[in-house]
This record gives sequence, structure tokens and C-alpha cells, in this order.
Amino acid sequence: MSTKEHRFAAVDLGASSGRVIVGEVAPERLTLHEAHRFPNRPTRVLGTLHWDILSLYQGVLNGLKAAARNTTHPLAGIGIDTWAVDYGLLAADGTLLANPVHYRDTRTTGAAEKVAETLSSQALYAATGIQHLPFNTIYQLISARGTPALTAAHRLLLIPDLISYWLTGEPGTELTNASTTQLIDPLTRDWATPVAQALGIDLTLFPPLRHPGDPAGTLRPEVLAETGLATPVPVTAVGSHDTASAVVGVPATTPDFAYIATGTWSLAGLELDAPVLTEASRAANFTNELGVDGTVRYLRNIMGLWMLQECVRAWETRGTTAAQATDTDLTALLQAAARATPLRSVVDAGDPAFIAPHHMPDRIADACRRTGQPVPRTPAETTRCVLDSLALAHRRAIDDAARLSGRTVRTVHIVGGGVHNALLCQLTADACGLPVIAGPAEAAALGNVLVQARAAGVITGGLSELRALLHSTQPLRQYEPTGDHSAWDRAAARLGDAQVTRAATGLGDEEEPCA
Repeated sequence: MSTKEHRFAAVDLGASSGRVIVGEVAPERLTLHEAHRFPNRPTRVLGTLHWDILSLYQGVLNGLKAAARNTTHPLAGIGIDTWAVDYGLLAADGTLLANPVHYRDTRTTGAAEKVAETLSSQALYAATGIQHLPFNTIYQLISARGTPALTAAHRLLLIPDLISYWLTGEPGTELTNASTTQLIDPLTRDWATPVAQALGIDLTLFPPLRHPGDPAGTLRPEVLAETGLATPVPVTAVGSHDTASAVVGVPATTPDFAYIATGTWSLAGLELDAPVLTEASRAANFTNELGVDGTVRYLRNIMGLWMLQECVRAWETRGTTAAQATDTDLTALLQAAARATPLRSVVDAGDPAFIAPHHMPDRIADACRRTGQPVPRTPAETTRCVLDSLALAHRRAIDDAARLSGRTVRTVHIVGGGVHNALLCQLTADACGLPVIAGPAEAAALGNVLVQARAAGVITGGLSELRALLHSTQPLRQYEPTGDHSAWDRAAARLGDAQVTRAATGLGDEEEPCA
């Protein structure tokens, strides 16, 4: 184990922005600084919503160029994590055949019904352990069948693998992200070949599987020239699904914890040693995504702060008067929401009605109306409704995960962008009746950097040792439960019938989420 400080770059692509973050690591030291941030703006072309993947790749190169400016301590490595399920298709010569399609695009409408004609939801869950989400990769591939791009494709690379391939020229499929495709067997941690064969999906499109910590090549000469980095710079496979890296970045000191990775999505659950593949687990719409060091991320995907982001976007379109400006200032909104009547109205944060962009305040109002609750009248009331609803969904996911897995939870860790939302953190503690430890905000980047540093021999140990380093070096804030816990029981009861119906029909809470 080296005692010298080393610098590692974490390429962390989220649903709304991308970052290149540099971590400086030594056995008892771990610091981060952001080298470069760039927007992620999907584009609709001829009715299809695409990721602007070339712009994202240029952002990565610009970030690595910024990281290269520190010539005293050159980069020791690079790791890449992004959202899940989406992919790029390559021709035999490595050319990208089309811009990757966004998971929020409507092309997968009806795909689940087509799959069910061949494989029942029970059989699919037993084989893969992945919850039903309308944009899972298998549904995307069923929807893309017969299209020119898929017909001509020689390779299929998930988004982090695509970025890695462009940097190194070496294709691979990282396991934690591959598990979200619904084409991996969580028991063997290998491809679910019978599922692929039944659905006519060609697994030879995927390059060989890689595991977190595996080498993924070195930067190509033209990348070195463009970024100014010295040779050689290795790329290491990390938990390339950003949630896999974020869970590594949970600073837990005991095993009896639940986690909530927050941001555009909330991913709430437990870290297990083995998947839970029961029918009760399927009906509750829990997913068994694979994690680092042989773990399973047993979680439910919840809509997350996407709902609030879309509300703010809708309010921004109304005008720019002084009064309206306060509606779109997040700090002012949260302060006003804290003063609003608690639990006046709550909605099911897993309702698919909230997946699509646009008109979010109207859809929240409609949901309140349908359930006989007061309709929010102001942005503050709508914001409070969203945050109360997210806290309630967090509670339900953690309670269900503990019940279905037989685990006891004594602490909830919130990581990701939501740690900056003190009201959401406190409401989650109140709803769960458990202490909440908030931080770090950059859990995905930290998990990314830690896996790289361990692979390079800079640090050693398992997840508990990595988390001990996080706990001793990262700022954390604890929230204790307050208020009348029975008020949350009554709020949950208002949504109970609708949620039971949705779980029974296989809808459940929806992602993404990787963000």
C-alpha cells in the first residue's frame, strides 16, 4: 500500500449535468475538487428524445484537460459512472450508428406487453431480479427490433462503456450497470442466456463482462494529445452505474443501515449479500441490482427530486415579475415550503404519471384531486406536497426492504444531491422514525475514486474499510426524527389503496436511476 497521495479522475455523468471530479487519495486522506462541469441537454429530433452523447464526450475531454493542468501530481487513473439502461450501437469499424435514445422517450410504450407474451413477469423476475420499469434495456431492445441501427449493429455499449471505449479503444461491459439491463442472472452474476434466447436478444452484441476494479485500457494517443495528460493513464472499471458507485460512497459504520441515493431520482434500499427473488419482492417492485464486491443493491426506484425540478421549470415559463421570481428561487421555495402545512396533501411518488416532463404542477394537482385531497394552491404548497410525498415514499421503500429481506434498519444514510435539501432530510427522518445521516453529496464520485484507488494499491480493504475512510474525512450532518409519527401513518393510509393496486398490477415505484 502506497503512503503517497495519488490523484484519480471520476467522470460522473448525471441526467442533467456531467462532471469530471478529481479525488486526492492517501491511506488517511480523501479530498475532492471539481475540475469541470458541463450541461447534459437531451434533444428531441423527429419525435425521438436523444442524449447528445458527442457533446457529453467533449465535456469529458475538457474535464480531463482541466485535470491535466496540475502537473505536480499527474493523474493516476480514470473511472466512469453514469445513469443506467441506455446504450449506443456501433458498426463493425467502431462508428456510432445513431445518438443513444433517452430512457424517457416513449418508444418503449407497449414493449412490456410484448415481452409478457413470451415471458411472464414472474418468470422474468425469478431469472433477473430486476423490477419492472418501462424503459429497462430489454424493453428498449424489443422496441428497437427491425430498426436500421440495431440491424446494422456490431456492438452494443452501455453509456459508461461507450465513453470508456472512446477513451481507450477497448470495449467491455461493466457488471453493475449490465445488471440493470434485465439480462443478468443475479445468482450467477453472468448473462441470463435463457431470457435473451426467449426474447430473441443477441447477447454477442455485448462485449465481455468486466467487474469493478478490472483494468479497462489506457488512454489512446489522440486522447492524450487533446487533453495534455502524460502517458500512460489507465482507465479502471468502477461501479459504472452511478448508484453502484454512490452506495460504495455511503459512510456507514455498521451493517444495519439503509441508503437513499438522491438527486433526479431517489433510490432507496439495502445492501445485501444475496438477491431476494421471492414473489412478494416482485409484487413490491424491488430490484436486485449488482453492486461492488459481490453485493446486491436491493432497492426501489422512486421519482425523486425530478418532480420538484419539473415544477420549477414550469413556474419559470410563467414570467419574470418580482413576485414570480420567488416561485423559482429554490432557497426561497424551500423556506416557504417549511412553513406550509405539513402533510396537507401527498401523492404517490412512484406513479408513472410523473415520469414524463412538462406540466408537473398540473399533474400533481390532478393526483390530489383524484384522491380527494386539497389541491396545492401555491408553489410553496406544491413544493411541500412533493417533499412530504418523497419522504413518505422513502419510508415505504425502507420498511418494505427490511420486511422482505428480514433485515433490521437502525440508521438511514442519504447521499447525493438531496443532502443539500435540509427539509427533505428532516422529513425523511420524521417519516422513517429513524436518524438520518446526510452526506456526502458527491457519493458517486467518491465511490468511483475509492474503487480506482484500491485497484491501484493506494488503499486496501473491503467496503467497510473504504467507508471508514469516508466517515473520517467527509462532512456529515445528522437529523433526528421529530414530531408526531402517527401523522405519517395517516398520510400513508390516504395512499394505501392506490399503491396496493399499482403493486398488484406490476407498476410500483418507478425510476433513474441513475441518475
